[in-house]
Amino acid sequence: GPLAERRLMDVRLGELPAWLATCDLSPQGLLGGVRKAWSGYYDKYINVKRGGPAGISMLLAGYCLLSYVWNYQHIKRHRWRKYH
Repeated sequence: GPLAERRLMDVRLGELPAWLATCDLSPQGLLGGVRKAWSGYYDKYINVKRGGPAGISMLLAGYCLLSYVWNYQHIKRHRWRKYH
């Protein structure tokens, strides 16, 4: 199919710059991409007939990892502080 209609995982490495040039990078286009990604994640992991805790736990693990990365500098300085 046309390059603009392909998903990221279907694009070959040599076609990546041309595919990125066809993407809508406006704020509304980026918001639409985030909505589409969330909808795909929700349908695949959370909104299933026989779902388990995997989707929610993956989301929670991602939040914990992101929080740790954001606070790493503070945690690193706090580790070497002496309390006596």
